[in-house]
Amino acid sequence: MRFGMPWPGRDVGREAERAGVGAFCAGEFADHDAYLTVADIVAHTEHALAGPAIAYAFARTPYAHATALRHLHAEAPGRLFLGLGSAAFRINRDWLGVPPERPVAQIAETVGAVRAWLHAENGERVHYSGKFYELDADVRAPVLGRLDIPVLLAAFNTRMATTAGRTADGVIGHGLFTGSWWNDVVRPSVERGATARDDTTARPLEHGWIITAIDDTAPERAVADARRMIAFYLTVKTYDPFVAHHGWEEPVAQLRAAFRAGDTDGMARAVTDEMLTEIAVCGTTAEAKDALARRAGSLPRDVGYFAPPSFMVSRRHKAAYAQASLVLVGAVPEAA
Repeated sequence: MRFGMPWPGRDVGREAERAGVGAFCAGEFADHDAYLTVADIVAHTEHALAGPAIAYAFARTPYAHATALRHLHAEAPGRLFLGLGSAAFRINRDWLGVPPERPVAQIAETVGAVRAWLHAENGERVHYSGKFYELDADVRAPVLGRLDIPVLLAAFNTRMATTAGRTADGVIGHGLFTGSWWNDVVRPSVERGATARDDTTARPLEHGWIITAIDDTAPERAVADARRMIAFYLTVKTYDPFVAHHGWEEPVAQLRAAFRAGDTDGMARAVTDEMLTEIAVCGTTAEAKDALARRAGSLPRDVGYFAPPSFMVSRRHKAAYAQASLVLVGAVPEAA
């Protein structure tokens, strides 16, 4: 397993790569762009993998995704991956202004259309035909050439996980994932999708986020921040199958009521000790190492991103959490 983290900025990023971090990822939101962040990663690292985890799949055309990757490949050949996420219904409809009704079917075609651009050789037409995308590009310039950049899908529930196995190179797990959710739901779904393919024998890749908050001087704050992050994620009904799988309906109902009331402390209090133990790595350094060892079965097989909480957490504290998580680098081989 490779240790990774969301890009913590240039200073911490350089220190992290020297400490053995082997992958950095970039998310995006209304105030930051995934590909601009990946450009910063490749400009200030030497060997680590780099890529969006995730980029909003429908915020750009397949052409735009592929062109950004070709541009970045010139600076970081062999180091890139692409993580795509379908985004929430309201983000697609209200933010991006794209049809939100069939995200699973559309993202499957997005993978195919992006690959059509990435795999195109010079002199070949770039062709793809589907319900969502029709490509027939005759690029009269020697700017192409096949790029085998892994494409991963952010997959939480079974349909998207099966689609990731069937159409992509692997899956990106959410920060909420537990050992049970990986082993009983996601991995079997990805494998079902992979068995339907006849174009590869490779095991699907697994990347995944792990909520990580370490602070030896104020461990209670780190634990509270991890609880708030878990609670904030669980306000979204998309994760209801996950909640039911674990039997956490009652505390989730409480945290959602607190969220509606604007009570962030109440949200954190509603997260039970069991939920915290199953999901997060937090507290003191010693407690975090113990938690990581206990969670050996809930870690992604290829890249685990030790992600600091972001809900109600300042940039300064996120950077401090990222730096503190470097102590876990040596513990990863034992835990994985």
